[in-house]
Amino acid sequence: MPSLNSAWGIDVGNRALKAVRLVRGPEGIKVADVEVIEHEHILSQAGDNRDSLIQSALANFVQAHGGSRRAIAVGVSGQSSFARFIKLPPVEPKKIPEIVRFEAIQQIPFPLDDVEWSYQLFQNEQSPDVEVGIFAMRRELVNRHIQYFTDAGMDVELVQMNPLAVYNAMQHDRRIKGTTMIVDLGAENTDLIIAEGETIWLRSIPIGGNNFTEALVKSFKLKFPKAEELKRNAATSKYGRQILQAMRPVFADLVAEIQRSIGFYASIHRESRISRVLALGGTFRLPGLQKYLQQNLQLDVARLDRLGDTSGLDAKVASVFNDNLLSCVSAYGLALQAMGDASINSSLLPQKIRRERMWRDKTKWFAAAAALFVVGTGVAYGSFYYRHLQDDKDHALNGPRIHDVLVRAQGLSDRWSSIADAGGPDRAQIQMLNGLIAGRDVWNSLIRDIFATLPPGPTTPQEVDALAKIPRGDRKIITVHDFSSRYVPDLGPILAMKDSDFSLQVGTPADAGGRRPMPVLGGAGASPDQTGAGPPQRGYLITLHCTTPNALGEKYVTPTVVQALRNLGESSPSTTYRIARAVVALSHKVTAGSPLIGQPHTPRAPRAVIGNYGAAGGLGGPQFAPPPPPAPAGPVVPLDPLQDPLIPSESMKNDTEVSVLVAVILDPPPPQPAGQGAAAPTSP
Repeated sequence: MPSLNSAWGIDVGNRALKAVRLVRGPEGIKVADVEVIEHEHILSQAGDNRDSLIQSALANFVQAHGGSRRAIAVGVSGQSSFARFIKLPPVEPKKIPEIVRFEAIQQIPFPLDDVEWSYQLFQNEQSPDVEVGIFAMRRELVNRHIQYFTDAGMDVELVQMNPLAVYNAMQHDRRIKGTTMIVDLGAENTDLIIAEGETIWLRSIPIGGNNFTEALVKSFKLKFPKAEELKRNAATSKYGRQILQAMRPVFADLVAEIQRSIGFYASIHRESRISRVLALGGTFRLPGLQKYLQQNLQLDVARLDRLGDTSGLDAKVASVFNDNLLSCVSAYGLALQAMGDASINSSLLPQKIRRERMWRDKTKWFAAAAALFVVGTGVAYGSFYYRHLQDDKDHALNGPRIHDVLVRAQGLSDRWSSIADAGGPDRAQIQMLNGLIAGRDVWNSLIRDIFATLPPGPTTPQEVDALAKIPRGDRKIITVHDFSSRYVPDLGPILAMKDSDFSLQVGTPADAGGRRPMPVLGGAGASPDQTGAGPPQRGYLITLHCTTPNALGEKYVTPTVVQALRNLGESSPSTTYRIARAVVALSHKVTAGSPLIGQPHTPRAPRAVIGNYGAAGGLGGPQFAPPPPPAPAGPVVPLDPLQDPLIPSESMKNDTEVSVLVAVILDPPPPQPAGQGAAAPTSP
């Protein structure tokens, strides 16, 4: 968004409309105006009057400030919106939008046509990792919120989630130091924002100021408005002790939810430690709440005491701003983004409105363009007429010489044709000899590429010992016990199947005798217009039968191996094969009766276990872990099929058995040049 010299940020809250106007001057951005318009009734208690209360507040704002001529940014509740943060695999920057869209389809719990969504990339310059934040909101909710402002005669420049606006405000004012947790305690919910460097994590807790009021309603048998007034005056009331005692259960629930969120964040960011808590929101005016959080969280809890540059602000406006400082942070962050000075620039403004505004801004240039077109057309026609006369003159002078050049060129072309046709039998023999060795390295390259997607495993006894010290559920390792392949003359009908039908093509692990049951054949699930469409696509169906001790099971294998296989299929430079599809076909807990593990049996020559061991050593392909030494002579003891092949002292009882099905096309068509209109690949 381009930099502006002035902008309003407006947050329509449950109790009041908060608006902050910023201006850009020689000394930087300053707070120029503030407006707080309280609703006659709290919106959550207004019922059918909710819309009229919001319209009344916006009408009062427009009457006081005439806000339709300035850039306006509006906020939406974090409770009614959606946010997910995902680490992207290493890909080329130009492919990021396509991958983000795929992730959005997987993560957003509604069809993309029913939501407004946007995303933001987070990347540290010292790290190659790229994290993406995907933000979305139901389209009908966004349109309804914007309609309030449109009816009041205001043009909305951007729509942002309130938690992200709060982050922008604190980041701009340099209030985030180390790993900081921001607790924005609103009327209906509490937004938790954990910020560390350039990355953030969000969660919305359904506990807010209204819950404290409801506690007073139950304890003192009051109506909601009276209880709300009692809560606001708790600091000066002679019944302050009884008021706080009545609200103590809500205090405890809030602390429990915050502690639960801190625990979850620590589980996915093991190296991070929250160092401080920043308290925002009007509910933090309650006496004792800040101290209660500090004692129970065992963290430094600081309440926001200043916001932005207010030098030169009118004394009356400054007083309003200071009295409502804790509630105006979101409006301040919205105005910063509208002026182009925010860290996060995503917007949920509908695409239709963006296009309409773009065309409206360009309308003023259409008249000038039309005038230039008329002038340019006249100049071009005159130039054409002049050149036509000149060409006739040149042809009369140079015609014979041009004819001689054409005759000579035709003679040279005939001579080249006679030379090009010579040596045909020799070239055919060369092609036949080359065909004898064509494709002999396909399997070596294919197996190397597939196994390179596995996380590296231990290759030395010391690395095995180090692995054993890690809790089994936290180990990032995948062991391939068996893999099978099947040649398919035409993969087209199978690739057209739905995921559920495609998964039926999974191979079965070999039994003790090396036999494999035949997989399901046929084109079940393919659409009639897809089967047999186009030339046959020969290829292989490869099944990797794996186990992983990681507690996430399939949720660990899918982003680690399956996504890497899909990315390999998109970026592979090979012209002899291409990975067309990869899915987790089967996933279940390891059991002694499964074909992969087998039943207890007497010792025999053990089969080697396959893993991506040695990838770090430069081979980048599968290696075979040597089988354990033969059992000493003595009584024959049945072997435990759940014994871990890497660490025999451990059991695979709680591990997950996963079968990954990979479809590989041989002789894929070459990629089309940019701009040729290549069809987008079908999402698996």
